[in-house]
Amino acid sequence: MSLAYDILRLPHVPRALRAAAIAVLVLLLLPYAITPFYAFGEPLSTVMLWRRMIGEPVARIYVPLSRISPNLSLAVIIAEDGRFCGHYGVDLAEIREVINEADDHGDVRGGSTITQQVAKNLFLWPGRSYLRKALEFPLALWIDLVLSKRRILEIYLNIAEWGPNGQFGAEAGSRHAFRKSAQDLSHYQAALLAAVLPNPHRRNARRPRPGLRRLASLYVDRSRRTPAAASCVRRTP
Repeated sequence: MSLAYDILRLPHVPRALRAAAIAVLVLLLLPYAITPFYAFGEPLSTVMLWRRMIGEPVARIYVPLSRISPNLSLAVIIAEDGRFCGHYGVDLAEIREVINEADDHGDVRGGSTITQQVAKNLFLWPGRSYLRKALEFPLALWIDLVLSKRRILEIYLNIAEWGPNGQFGAEAGSRHAFRKSAQDLSHYQAALLAAVLPNPHRRNARRPRPGLRRLASLYVDRSRRTPAAASCVRRTP
């Protein structure tokens, strides 16, 4: 960022290079300017926008968190980001665990929080890269500062991909898998949907394989033992 600013100040820098530097600065800062407006509305993910641009189906019915079963909110937090209520968008303890668990073959599990995934889905691109992670990290901190935990989770549950054919959001995912609304999900159904999240193209909540069923049962058990994991998203009386 400072390098681009220094380039802009140099008198001998070609106009085209200055224009390119300005364009880069705008692209980098735009998500930070947009984020406060996501306190309201029905955001779309970059993947949803891309699918619409190329004519592929997108099924999404945006619903507020109050119309999503608390079972799903808790199951997703348990599955994706157990310390969601305690960190500030980035879970440094989880990052340390990921680094410590890395083996000699570079087989590193993901360490993204829900907030980081919101940053990626709203403003960045899928796939793993150091550049994306570098952009995602400060953006997640900003999102956590500007938006409430409840709003962050609501956005995530409405932009996450939950089916193999463009089903985005909890409502579309629930209707695809169980033919029911997201507000009517049982503990086990919610856990199945949470278990699908890492790869909805290979995992199927409608016809779960034994491994997926075992994972869902594990999430149900954890949800019952740690209900406070979702305390920050419960609506206060």
